[in-house]
Amino acid sequence: MPSIFTKIIDREIPADVVFEDDTCLAFRDITPKAPTHILIIPKREIMSLDDLSDEDEQTVGRCVMVASKIAASEGLTDGYRLVVNCGSDGGQEVPHLHFHLLGGRKMTWPPG
Repeated sequence: MPSIFTKIIDREIPADVVFEDDTCLAFRDITPKAPTHILIIPKREIMSLDDLSDEDEQTVGRCVMVASKIAASEGLTDGYRLVVNCGSDGGQEVPHLHFHLLGGRKMTWPPG
């Protein structure tokens, strides 16, 4: 069964898209944890970091580069956080690799 992110990629579910190219899609999180909370996902379905193969290197690199460009376009000049959760203990809720771009406030450490 396709994940909610696959349904967003396929436009079966609406999203506030901020970036799209052939490799990835970025959209605003519907339950933001910071003033800026954008999800960057590969368009090719990859379940998690544990499922990466050598062929995914360019895709993951592209997602990280897109996160950096979005952070700049969102005005996150004082910093931001890029997070990837992996597995249930790591907090991953959707079985599709995704990067959380969080910013617009001071981040604390360690995260919760």
